Amino acid sequence: MNGAAYLSIIRPVNAVVAGLAGILASIIATGSIPAEFFWIFCIVLTITGAGNVINDYYDNEIDAINQPDRPIPSGQIIPGHALMYAILLFFIGNGIAILFTPLPLAGIAMGNSVLLWLYASFLKKTPLFGNISVSYLAASIFLFGGAIQGIQGIISVLPIAGATCGVMLARELIKDAEDMPGDNELGARTFPLLYGIRATIYLALISATAGVLMSLLLYSRWGPFYLGAIILVDAIILFGAIRGMKATNSEEMIKAKSSKILKAGMFASLLVFLLSAVLL
Repeated sequence: MNGAAYLSIIRPVNAVVAGLAGILASIIATGSIPAEFFWIFCIVLTITGAGNVINDYYDNEIDAINQPDRPIPSGQIIPGHALMYAILLFFIGNGIAILFTPLPLAGIAMGNSVLLWLYASFLKKTPLFGNISVSYLAASIFLFGGAIQGIQGIISVLPIAGATCGVMLARELIKDAEDMPGDNELGARTFPLLYGIRATIYLALISATAGVLMSLLLYSRWGPFYLGAIILVDAIILFGAIRGMKATNSEEMIKAKSSKILKAGMFASLLVFLLSAVLL
């Protein structure tokens, strides 16, 4: 067995960063480092790794053309073995969640596992629903953090998760608008290819605005200092969403740098959430 290939296929850097993000989200949700932080790291890392493996399993034919050095198309891992490996990782991640964390957190872990499998096998090729799936999965990291404190904890972080999901969806849509030429050549069915770049930009703006409005709800939790900081960040996010409004093609969207501005806004909002949770 090629151990290096089995490590590579989970995209270890990506999985470790996701695990650390889980710890960060738990700090934001609770205002301190929870006792379960190690288990959260393990759960997020293994389930993220499983999602990466199952994604490679279903993308085997595409990767044979675009990324022939990946473990499956290069022959380092047999597809059937990759499938079993993904199932094992999903089993480990969910097993840890069931044994060592509150039931709501285990429920989110199981739900995310199902969604990751559906995304790899089907939703990725479905316009908009694939974008929504990715956006939810990114935002659900905060639900993990809140779930440490049960259902009430999940409710308390819904504005954070909602804000993240809204801005992430806006960025996903704009990225698809930027990638239209390549996606068209590959026969992808993305939202901008089906409904046009204008509809995509307007939907991204609506999604970003919804995320901004959700972030303002946290004023009641963290007060005026938070409000002042998040308004500045929200201005960056809205600027990023609006900046591409005049674009008529993918090249103009790329020049507008909307997706990069939105990404910067997302990182800035994460910093504001963290500092507010710890200091306020």
